[in-house]
Amino acid sequence: MAFKIGDYVTRNSHNNDIVFIITDIIGEEALLKGFDVRLVANSPLSDLVICSDEERKDVFSEEMFNKEILEKVDRDDFFYLPPRILHLDGDKDYLDKCLKFYSNNRVQAFGKTINEKDLDKNIMLFLEDIRPDILIITGHDAYLNKNDNLYDLNNYKNSENFIKAVRVARNYEKSHEKLLIIAGACQSNYEELIKAGADFASSPKRVNIHALDPAIIATTIALTEKNKTINLLEVLEKTKYGKDGMGGLIVNGFMYVGYPR
Repeated sequence: MAFKIGDYVTRNSHNNDIVFIITDIIGEEALLKGFDVRLVANSPLSDLVICSDEERKDVFSEEMFNKEILEKVDRDDFFYLPPRILHLDGDKDYLDKCLKFYSNNRVQAFGKTINEKDLDKNIMLFLEDIRPDILIITGHDAYLNKNDNLYDLNNYKNSENFIKAVRVARNYEKSHEKLLIIAGACQSNYEELIKAGADFASSPKRVNIHALDPAIIATTIALTEKNKTINLLEVLEKTKYGKDGMGGLIVNGFMYVGYPR
């Protein structure tokens, strides 16, 4: 079968578990990017099969989110001031998915696409410009398994870049109550990201994460009142792979509530 750039495919050798988009074809090999999972890969064309429209439907991202909170905002006499979110992402396609998600959930978010290697050198510019309450640092990552050591940063594609950016951001604002940080991507070094100052990070079990996972956590916190503590386990269960993909700290919400409207 003839494949072309832009086709939606899965890999037979991986039980067709992840939907990819073909981003390039070199000889008999295709370069792939996850449709909804933050993953890049390559594959022989002979291993690929085309996905139907139904197979590539991202049901997870289309589910109603925090419906009870949004309905409450509509019907009572209080007014709500959600925080500002700054989302820095190494991949524009995934960033666009997240920005649409924020918009659908009435959360104020600013997005910037920036290469993971340039994060720590440029993050201060964005922090000083946007002055966010919640910061997301994400893109692509991978556990390379060079020496089978989970804690060696040389085993990761971009974890060290995320860690450096988190340190800069945490030095900019040391209070976790004033700046909440969510960092990491697929298979990132979770422990070191938390140590660097992130409140939430991926990936405790070094698994892939959904493109929306960081945005789901950010939105949940943004729509939770400041005087309420989030249920950490419930928040993690809202993400695609739960506590295997994302972990973090127990925090309060970031939304101010006032009266009357």
